[in-house]
Amino acid sequence: MAKNVTLADIAEKVGVSNVAVYKALADKPGVSDKLRERIKLLADEMGYVSGAARAEAISRTGNIGIIIPEQYYGYSLSFYGQLHEKVVKALYKSEYFGMLEIMTPEDERSLTMPRVMQDGKVDGLILLGQMRKEYIEFMISQEKLPVIFLDTYIPLVTFDTVISDGYYGTYLLTNYLIRQGHRKIGFVGSVDVTSSIADRYWGYRKALRESGIAYEDSWETPDRNERGNLFKELPVQWEGMDAFVCNCDYTADILIRSLEAKGCRVPEDISVVGVDDFLPQGMNNDRITTYRVDMDQMAERCVKSLLKKINGKKYTEGIQIVTGKIIYRKTVAGRGSNAVTLRGPRVE
Repeated sequence: MAKNVTLADIAEKVGVSNVAVYKALADKPGVSDKLRERIKLLADEMGYVSGAARAEAISRTGNIGIIIPEQYYGYSLSFYGQLHEKVVKALYKSEYFGMLEIMTPEDERSLTMPRVMQDGKVDGLILLGQMRKEYIEFMISQEKLPVIFLDTYIPLVTFDTVISDGYYGTYLLTNYLIRQGHRKIGFVGSVDVTSSIADRYWGYRKALRESGIAYEDSWETPDRNERGNLFKELPVQWEGMDAFVCNCDYTADILIRSLEAKGCRVPEDISVVGVDDFLPQGMNNDRITTYRVDMDQMAERCVKSLLKKINGKKYTEGIQIVTGKIIYRKTVAGRGSNAVTLRGPRVE
């Protein structure tokens, strides 16, 4: 283990007394501003940790709580199961361990503190997935532990969170469909269920408006109930439509199977795009044209921000948005003479 850096080590480097170093680091009078800044910079470079900070570090558990609403979790079978694994790996690289806790709807409604937090088992919390506004505000207001949210936010409430750029992603996907000659483009997703679906819907609407395409209410199809549970079949009206933008790849897969059961061919008759670049194991993950969410980068940013917050260091406060990219696959075909052949990242 590396030797702890002392005041004497810093004093020797700078060429001043131990007292001068102490005054500089404690922001006490008796040293010039120039010398104070020089000593503080050198202390950071040398990895100096004060006695108080060392005592605090000794009392820490080395664990981070990861809280996920039970309707979103399904191990490797769900998007959030995969994102949880990315967070655990990012924590491990920083010599922390992730402690998973599944939050029930009743816990959320009753504003129950996570049990890992009540038991003093963790140094901070990552809350993953969309939660009730009241619960988010409840966790923001508590001062016992630092928290950061992942893949969730609510309008008009300021808190620390990392989200994917679903708004821009569906904006790009819709523009891609428009450039392929599509004009009647539907959206599949329950817009009012989560903030991420709402973002994706408004990105889609922005692209339509900018291209002078008049949106019709009949183009919107819900894909899940108010609890977030996906429908097994989608009674979508596809006659007369050119394409559909789906809020996630899982919904896109359900839509494609629903369409094909009715004799509609994808992409020959209808083009379909999704978001996330994720399907559960065992499903065809190399077919759907999609906007890939960078889960690794989301997990890395979330973990780094939380650990800085725990250690009282400067971090990016508020919303951090992680961009992705379109993955061009097999569910989009051009319509008409104006269709443009686009090339980009492809996974075979």
